[in-house]
Amino acid sequence: MDSRKISKSAFTLAEVLITLGIIGVVAAMTMPTLLNSTQGAQYRTAYKKALSVLSQAIVLNVALDDYDTSQTTATATTDTGATLYNLFKNRMNVVATNGQGWAVGTLAEGVAAGSEGDTRVKFGDSATSNYTFFFNDGIVLTFKNDEKGCTDAKPCKGVIDVNGNKNPNKVVSCDGTTTGTSCSVDSPTDVYPIRFVGQSIYPNSDAARAVMYSGK
Repeated sequence: MDSRKISKSAFTLAEVLITLGIIGVVAAMTMPTLLNSTQGAQYRTAYKKALSVLSQAIVLNVALDDYDTSQTTATATTDTGATLYNLFKNRMNVVATNGQGWAVGTLAEGVAAGSEGDTRVKFGDSATSNYTFFFNDGIVLTFKNDEKGCTDAKPCKGVIDVNGNKNPNKVVSCDGTTTGTSCSVDSPTDVYPIRFVGQSIYPNSDAARAVMYSGK
């Protein structure tokens, strides 16, 4: 029998606790960034999907009722004619409507009233100035109830919230103070200004365009 001592190596309890502590600190530092990145990617994808679905609804309406957003002439919800309300009500799977919109939000500091950065179109200057549709896929579309004849010269404005009433309910904005072609959005949110022109729907703010066309 070999009488030589057999040496064994093992971690002490203190070493294990220190290692777990380091792992915990690293996780606490990296998890928020990872979660924000993942959530931002989900918002970006949902936004692009929403624009595609709404555009398809307009094209379908052209095929079935022979009018697009540029040919809308009336605004009343009870009107059976060519209205934005009827277009989306008839071509989308609407689970609920709200004739008063969402009466929250104020004009952002430094943003001129009526400019493309004026996101109050979602909420209107008063609650009664909007129509709101809640779709079965969770998307919410809101637009002013006097919008009609959506052309390049006079696009109709609206806002989509890609996850409905769920937070953060925050209008997407550029990182820092950059605007125009310099605008970048590293952490997209869930609310996006849009505009209707004929058979198409476009982003209606620098930040919304950055999210749509960034290629991420």
